[in-house]
Amino acid sequence: MSKNLTSRAEDYSKWYNELVVKADLAENSAVRGCMVIKPYGYAIWEKMQAELDRMFKETGHQNAYFPLFVPKSLFEAEEKNAEGFAKECAVVTHYRLESDPENEGKLRVDPNAKLEEELVVRPTSEAIIWNTYKGWIQSYRDLPILVNQWANVVRWEMRTRLFLRTAEFLWQEGHTAHATKEEAIEETQQMNKIYAQFTENFMAIPVVQGVKTESERFAGAVDTYCIEALMQDGKALQAGTSHFLGQNFAEAFDVKFTNKAGKLDYVWATSWGVSTRLMGALIMTHSDDKGLVLPPKLAPYQVVIVPIYKNDEQFDAVRKVADQIINDLKALNIGVKFDGRDTLRPGAKFAQHELQGVPLRIAIGPKDLENGTVELARRDTFTKEIVELDSINNTVVELLGEIQDSLFNKALDFRDSHITEVNDFEEFKKVLETKTGFISAHWDGTSETEQKIKELTKATIRCIPLDGKEEEGVCVYTGKPSKRRVLFAKAY
Repeated sequence: MSKNLTSRAEDYSKWYNELVVKADLAENSAVRGCMVIKPYGYAIWEKMQAELDRMFKETGHQNAYFPLFVPKSLFEAEEKNAEGFAKECAVVTHYRLESDPENEGKLRVDPNAKLEEELVVRPTSEAIIWNTYKGWIQSYRDLPILVNQWANVVRWEMRTRLFLRTAEFLWQEGHTAHATKEEAIEETQQMNKIYAQFTENFMAIPVVQGVKTESERFAGAVDTYCIEALMQDGKALQAGTSHFLGQNFAEAFDVKFTNKAGKLDYVWATSWGVSTRLMGALIMTHSDDKGLVLPPKLAPYQVVIVPIYKNDEQFDAVRKVADQIINDLKALNIGVKFDGRDTLRPGAKFAQHELQGVPLRIAIGPKDLENGTVELARRDTFTKEIVELDSINNTVVELLGEIQDSLFNKALDFRDSHITEVNDFEEFKKVLETKTGFISAHWDGTSETEQKIKELTKATIRCIPLDGKEEEGVCVYTGKPSKRRVLFAKAY
């Protein structure tokens, strides 16, 4: 496994692409724009999935599964949603192949096997789900419906990058139905907070919670809440979104219910989701020129033990001590891997585990056995210390907590030092090109100004921060009155 990476300072994009492949997280597949997530990468995604799933269920949500294919007529029912995703849709038109008489051994689409109605491969599932909900909902007693699904979706992206933007990706999508507007808005806000809590507490990534502008909203939404993170190259990354859909989908699919007053009304809706794009955020927020840096809570294993030995007798003696450490740490719910491969020298193993971001490394050799000690190395700081065997359990627990907190605080310091208030457009452009990061600036509230700034600088309004205060000012571009600042940035 090659360990030499392009430095972040030299070429951040190339560094990222190399790291994903060399750390054995994912690779490009035979299908254009689609990826293969390898076992080590998928193990990280499984940890993310498990924690999010637990958080969803603690708030009353249940998992279900809906079809991959959406009849074109259903997809078209909510016009804004259909229009918003139309250019990214893959469409099934035929259902069978046949032998090609003109090319022996080749196949062609059977022209007689054309579908009566074309099927859209889901880019998102609101259409098929709300058509289903119509049969589930008659009365207020049937509400709320709090459903989530873990699934794959297809959005036919032309420019792809592993984890960040692929034609097919994994995600979860929550779809809830409510009797009142207030309840639906509360759900939307709650799920955005859950995303923020997960991202900060498990991924160690600080986020800004906010609301999208009208032009950046999810297609078919009344309001889109979001969490925005900042990567080490100063670009923003949208880490999760939660949408208040109003009654748009209920109206499109004629989903009505009898309320407590005995009157028919349309159901209120939300949808919310995060995807394997979070893997890209995790990589870009913490990692360095030697490879991945993983927060302990999401590492496939938190500790790796590397034996140092010259013969079988020494190996057996080291293995005996290692097994005791492994049993003790597993009892504390800490994942441990013993790297007993005889095909690599210890130095090569160290390099591989550094590349793959294992938070703590324990090295044990014959001298350690004599002294009743082990060598403990941190991946985030590369610091090493000699630890008594008797205190290894407590030390490991303490260090894992320190690493988790340290990664978050480091990312927070970087994020906060890269939020810059500006008051004129020349300063806006200068900060964007030299310092990068989030730019806090006044905006006149019009889509025209938003689009013009994007055309001139490639920066978009990432969000209107929820914790922002009203503040009289003038738009950074037009000079028109403004009552609050918004966050601009270049983004992935």
